[in-house]
Amino acid sequence: MDLRSVQRPLKEKYRSEPGSSRITLEAKASQQDTPISCSVDIGRAVYEAEAHAGVGGTGAAACSGDLLLGALAACAQVTCQMVAEAMGIEAERIEVKVEGEMDLAGTLGISKETPVGFESIRTTFEVEAPEATEEELENLRRKTEQYCVVFQTLVSPPRLETEWA
Repeated sequence: MDLRSVQRPLKEKYRSEPGSSRITLEAKASQQDTPISCSVDIGRAVYEAEAHAGVGGTGAAACSGDLLLGALAACAQVTCQMVAEAMGIEAERIEVKVEGEMDLAGTLGISKETPVGFESIRTTFEVEAPEATEEELENLRRKTEQYCVVFQTLVSPPRLETEWA
């Protein structure tokens, strides 16, 4: 696949038609039969999700934390692959692992001092590109972090709005 050829007309359109690059993504969660589960519809796929086993879920489906870490892993993986391609780095293997730590005492309201949510998230890249120089790999790391949408969203959180209808 020639990524530059695929992206060229998109870049030209976005430059010539300011505003055409703006998109809105949507996800919708719907109630299931139990209070610990839901379905998540992103328009192209539906995922079953439930509360983590540590707060009462069965452990049979992904929890929201799994989905968040999965989104980061997917975004980092695809971004790194695309950046490597654009830079002409021939990678034999690129693999991304994301781990997050949290204390469920905050989520369950046991401790008001314990934050709700992830306290730390680690992203590990395993890149096998034998012909790449250290400088090229450093540029790959920097550009992957720079262009990874989920990574940048977590680094600089957007304004969140909530509406109850």
